[in-house]
Formats: sequence, structure tokens, C-alpha cells
Amino acid sequence: MPPRRQTTKGFARTASLLTAKIRKASESRGFAQSRLLTNWAEVAGEDAAAISRPVEVSYGRGGMGATLTLLTTGANAPVLEMQKEQLRARVNAVYGYNAIARVRVTQTAATGFSEGRVAFEHAPKKIEVAPDPAIRARATQTAANIGDESLRDALARLGENILNKQNR
Repeated sequence: MPPRRQTTKGFARTASLLTAKIRKASESRGFAQSRLLTNWAEVAGEDAAAISRPVEVSYGRGGMGATLTLLTTGANAPVLEMQKEQLRARVNAVYGYNAIARVRVTQTAATGFSEGRVAFEHAPKKIEVAPDPAIRARATQTAANIGDESLRDALARLGENILNKQNR
């Protein structure tokens, strides 16, 4: 049987080239799981990821339980403070055990102001699309048999939204 022909032609996947460097950089900040950094939106959830970034995992002298430091802006700090326990549980689910004992919220990076720039992505702005008159008429006609006017209007708006989503 002839040897299998190589299909990469000398090229390597980017992930294989950067894996060691990413691991080294993340371990220097205490992150044993680089997935915590690379997939922060999955781990913390879209809402918490939009207002925070993991900065450091520091281990105490006793070695029992680490502290996860999260960077956020001043206005979002109270919101993140209320979500600390949920975030701790989600992060520990990534580690597979109770690795993180505490979550600390900071408004500046633990290393100093030069690295503490906050550049969180904002939610994309929704583009308002002009309503299609045919869809609006169809939704209004569907809800026409409802006796209560406010309920009829609400159902017509709901029907219009559903029909608009189906047409996209």
C-alpha cells in the first residue's frame, strides 16, 4: 500500500503553532485552563462577558482555592458584583472541580494602569427595517376576530414579528 499523500503541502494549522505560546502566556497569569480566556463568552455568558474580562487567577499561600480577578468598568462593577457566585460556579465547571474559591471584581488591571485598558465590545446596534405593509395586513387580518382591542393589537404585533423573522 503506498504511503498516504500529505495534503497540507508544508502548511500547519494556526492552532497548532500558537497552542504552546497561548498556554505559556495564560499560565503566567495563573490560568491553568486557557479555555477560560479564549472562550470567556461561553463560560460567563454573553451578558457578563460583555462587561468583564478575566485578568488573573491567584493562588493563596495555603494552596486551597484560588481568586479569579475580573476587570470591568465602574458603572458595571455593581452588576458584576451581584453575579459573582454564578460566575464562580460556571468557572469551576470549566475546571471540573472547585478551583476558584473567590471572585474579585476590579476596575483596573491587577498589574497596573498601562495594561488595564478596558475595551469591551458593545452589542451590535439593531438595524431598524421598515415594516412590510403586506405582512402587517396579514397579521392584522389574522387577529381581526379578537374582541378585546388591546389584545387584538398585541396579537397583531406578535404575528407581525413572527412573520418578519420567518422572512429573514
